[in-house]
Amino acid sequence: MTQRTATVERLTIYPIKSLDGRPVDSADIAPNGGLVGDREYALFDAEENYVNGKREQRVHPIRADYTGTTTRAESVTLSRPDGESATFELGSDGVSAAADSADSDTEVMATWLTDWFEYPVRLQQDTAGGFPDDTTASGPTIISTATIEAVASWFDGISVNGMRRRLRANVEVGGVPAFWEDNLFADRDHRVRFSIGGTPFVGVNPCQRCVVPTRNPDTGEEYAGFQSTFVEQRRKTMPQWSGGDWFDHDFRLMVNTAVPEASWGETLSVGDSVVVGERFAAVDAYVGVDDG
Repeated sequence: MTQRTATVERLTIYPIKSLDGRPVDSADIAPNGGLVGDREYALFDAEENYVNGKREQRVHPIRADYTGTTTRAESVTLSRPDGESATFELGSDGVSAAADSADSDTEVMATWLTDWFEYPVRLQQDTAGGFPDDTTASGPTIISTATIEAVASWFDGISVNGMRRRLRANVEVGGVPAFWEDNLFADRDHRVRFSIGGTPFVGVNPCQRCVVPTRNPDTGEEYAGFQSTFVEQRRKTMPQWSGGDWFDHDFRLMVNTAVPEASWGETLSVGDSVVVGERFAAVDAYVGVDDG
């Protein structure tokens, strides 16, 4: 292990769940343990189901470009493959269009997206912690740069940045070998303490991947044989310290985390050191850290 050299190399916030990320230099920890501004907005259909990359392939071709001086983006420009684009302000109480309209602010953006998806959608905001995929291990997701590079090498035609966009981690750690982040979880009965810039974290489990990494992040087109190749290579390259009872299957990569309440409000920054601590029994974890 080379944990003494482990540092945060990249931080990425995803202001609108399933859309493009936004690199930031630092981010505060939100009241649920996530990062302020991350997945703060999400799209829903009329049945209150997420309109996200797991369920809707047409999410992928939408490009999102954000502006703002904090991790809470001030505006977003959305672009579609058909050439249509529009800019919307992201306010503290909702979404407002950056153009004159008789419609309500939220309806303007929803109408623009409804036109693309061809069924009604709406945008919802949660400023208290956003809409994380794992609501019990809702801290920032972590992966190493070397892991992204290694996994990209398994596939013809997928660049390192392309793989980064497929995997969609919040925290990218540099200065360590591939799959180093597997040190941040143990078995189902234990958790791992670690710190980022001195701020305590808990590593919970290896992230179970969905269909999203198998798709081209620009077009939504699936990469033939992605999952089978991934599973085969993941098994071949599994570090000695990894594996264990989380791996009922090998389509797992990246680490889900939780953050003790005492750490809420702390700040993570690019360049922070990442130090691995001890493992401990899950029964001793604070409320909210379980098997996810």
